[in-house]
Amino acid sequence: MLQALDILKVAHRNTVEPSMNLLHMKEQHVPGSIQYVIRRYYPQQNWSGDDTGMLVYHYSATTPEDNFLEMRYCTTGNKYCFDKSCTQCAEIPTQNCSGKHETIDVFSFHFSATFLNQFTHNIKLINKKDEVLAFKHPNSFTKIFPVCSRKRVALDALLNHSYSGAMENIFVNAKVHELLLYSLECLIDEKEETGFACKFLADESGRDRIYQAREILLRHIGDPITIKELSRKVAMNECYLKKGFKEVFGTTIFDFYQQQRMEHAKYLLYEKGLSVTDVSAMLGYSSISHFSAAFKKHTGLKPCELLFR
Repeated sequence: MLQALDILKVAHRNTVEPSMNLLHMKEQHVPGSIQYVIRRYYPQQNWSGDDTGMLVYHYSATTPEDNFLEMRYCTTGNKYCFDKSCTQCAEIPTQNCSGKHETIDVFSFHFSATFLNQFTHNIKLINKKDEVLAFKHPNSFTKIFPVCSRKRVALDALLNHSYSGAMENIFVNAKVHELLLYSLECLIDEKEETGFACKFLADESGRDRIYQAREILLRHIGDPITIKELSRKVAMNECYLKKGFKEVFGTTIFDFYQQQRMEHAKYLLYEKGLSVTDVSAMLGYSSISHFSAAFKKHTGLKPCELLFR
């Protein structure tokens, strides 16, 4: 099984790997949630390599609790500035950035079998992608794939955004789920860009409205919004909105919204140490019991169990 930073060796064209200076690192290790590490390096010698992705599937029939899926990426061409944080900078982290240090950026996202179970519970498995998510594929494997434009946009967004605190957690979770969807597509479709079954998504304005709907949902994590209200805000027919959202993001509006709320709840309980009462109120639940039931259904744990870990 390849180790976390072996993505660098895969991406690097030369036989001799240049020495690296670690400029920045960000990580999250919330139990039962997405585990991730983002490292930004400055190579001391010339770097020649391609943007590269790697999907690692680890399966064990004897110890299923150890099963996991991991996505790793290596991208180049961004720049890092020591004078100001890139998360607060209006410049895009590419060749146009005034930062002096061109970086090699390494991303690692780890998903446990328990976490991924929420996507396959009571779902009929119809292809390899589904089997991998449900850990029904009987053999471990590693797949290397190119970083298409959709993945690159999502990865760059993780390096260059203006969010902080709780809003940053919501934003990062959404982007990581986006990357999971795009990377799993590589298992069944080698094309970098895929067409859309819904004809209205062929129009860029139609796709923009679907992405706008997702951003509105993220802004309303603690203030639930109905699909009717959402459709009005993006000026799109409810039926089109639901179909388009499912095709673009691979999940329903309701499931996406619940997923993001519960992931944010984990962060608030574990990282921020907030009480169950406070988290329930922040996420807009009418009662603690309703929140606890939703959290248990999503994570398999009671909120208090995560709080006292």
